Amino acid sequence: MANLIGKNISLRALEPEDIDFLFLTENNELFWEVSSTQVPFSKHLLKQYINNAHQDIYEAKQYRFVICNSTNIPIGMIDLFDFNPQHNRVGIGILLLPQYENKGYATDALELVIDYAFQYLNIHQLYANITSENKKSIALFEKLNFKLVGTKKDWIYTNKQYKDELLYQLIK
Repeated sequence: MANLIGKNISLRALEPEDIDFLFLTENNELFWEVSSTQVPFSKHLLKQYINNAHQDIYEAKQYRFVICNSTNIPIGMIDLFDFNPQHNRVGIGILLLPQYENKGYATDALELVIDYAFQYLNIHQLYANITSENKKSIALFEKLNFKLVGTKKDWIYTNKQYKDELLYQLIK
C-alpha cells in the first residue's frame, strides 16, 4: 500500500525501523487503558508483529498506519480493527504522542483513513469506542461527523474504577 498523504502528515505501513517507536508507545502505561494492555510487550514480540503487519486487511482483519509529521518522524498510529467485509464495517482508533496533540494532525489522519475506508474498502460504517471522559477524542470524532449511538456502562476498569465507554458511528 502506498503512503496516504494529508495536509501536514502522511500515513504509512509499519516498518522494521519502527521497533523503538512501537516499543515506547505500546509500553507507555498512559495508553494501556484504551488498548486493554496489562503487561509490557517485549521487543521480540513487537518485531514479530511488525513482520506480520504486511498482511492484507482482508486476511488479518486489522491494519495499523503510522502517522508521520512533515519531517517523516512517527508521531502516532491509527488503527483499523475488527474489519468485517460481510457487514461492511470496521472499527477505528487513533493515538498521538502527547507532544503532537492540538496541532491538527489527528484530524488530518482521521480524514485520510475515513476516505480510505469508504473508497477502497467499500465499507458502510466506521465505529469508534471512546471512554466518556476522553473529551479530546470525543471532540475529534464528532468534528468528523461520527454520531454517538450508545453507552456501555462501567465497560472499562482502570485505576480501581469503572468508566463508561461510548460507541460512535459514521455511516455512509
